[in-house]
Amino acid sequence: MNIFRFLGDMTHLISILILLLKIYATKSCSGISLKTQELYALVFLTRYLDLFTDFISVYNTVMKLVFIASSLSIVWCMRNHPLVRRSYDKQLDTFRHYFLLLASFLLALLLHEKFAFQEVLWAFSMYLEAVAILPQLVLLQRSGNVDNLTGQYVFFLGAYRAFYIFNWIYRYFTDPHFTRWIGKFL
Repeated sequence: MNIFRFLGDMTHLISILILLLKIYATKSCSGISLKTQELYALVFLTRYLDLFTDFISVYNTVMKLVFIASSLSIVWCMRNHPLVRRSYDKQLDTFRHYFLLLASFLLALLLHEKFAFQEVLWAFSMYLEAVAILPQLVLLQRSGNVDNLTGQYVFFLGAYRAFYIFNWIYRYFTDPHFTRWIGKFL
């Protein structure tokens, strides 16, 4: 593992902890897009299917389980917790995320390493994760009011993506086994 991936994982973990802190400490999810959280839960559920087939390391397995469990708990809390769900503003969270799902799935069917169930779902998760933040950004723009914790959550989520871009660039040039299948289509 390189430093960019580690920093990406840690900033992602920080973003999740900030979001969980906001929800559990304030008993509120105002300013948070349920659609974005559902998209992230779907990203992790489809990407980490290899938990059942491949063991890479304890660190890798724990991080996958943390990302799945935390995303599902956030969605559950926003949908079902008696106090938290009352603070969700459905009127502001109107982004049509089904288009993101459809586009990501069609892209995964067209651009993947090999046509296999797990590989297509992995590609789907990669494409979906790239756009999953859009409902959150639209909600923040519509509300016009960003509280401190929500702003920090979005900042650390952006930092996570930036570190992962550096990770991919680093691995592209240094890891001979790193998948370069996207380059075939460019």
